[in-house]
Amino acid sequence: MQKELLIHFWKGQGIDSRVIDAFLRVPREFFVAPDLYRQAYDDIPLPTIRNQSLSQPTTVMLMTHALKVEQGHKILEVGSGVGYQASILSRLVEDGKVITTETIPELVSIAKRNLLQLGCSNTLVVETDGSRGVEEEAPFDRVMITCACPKIPEPIIEQTKDGGIIIAPVGDKASQTLVRATKIGKRLDLEFLGPFTFVPMQGKYGFE
Repeated sequence: MQKELLIHFWKGQGIDSRVIDAFLRVPREFFVAPDLYRQAYDDIPLPTIRNQSLSQPTTVMLMTHALKVEQGHKILEVGSGVGYQASILSRLVEDGKVITTETIPELVSIAKRNLLQLGCSNTLVVETDGSRGVEEEAPFDRVMITCACPKIPEPIIEQTKDGGIIIAPVGDKASQTLVRATKIGKRLDLEFLGPFTFVPMQGKYGFE
């Protein structure tokens, strides 16, 4: 019932039908602890490990919709977590590729296992400082940063194709504004999509 209410709400918000279809193809309960199964489709973030969290479903849908993913895209995701967002992106790119980065070794293992079990063969989990991007896999059509950052890191901008889109929560540790940045030549055309709160980015271009 809760899942149906979410879908009804998202349709009213104009969320792309392809994004909703990807959501339906990925079992959210697969990514949460057994004692949280009943809350899997509540519209709230849920805890995972090491003070990290699984974003609330509406946040995932809004960010994915804003990214304007197309079949065949190569996407960089910064912040794999348990692999939920990457699995949705995997369904959307189809014969494209998703590169997702994570700094916490336990989460790297969990994300790899989850994506493998769900058959996301077009997804690669990399244990690395995602704030630096993944230069060997660049350039990217789309970038999704799923952790708070002081600003969009320069290496990620450089690794994004001309015309590519970056979604990132930009601000301080307490609160951020979700930004959609379209790369045009050497500049970014910015759109502001509202206030959000994410766990802070680690690494060279994250928070100290």
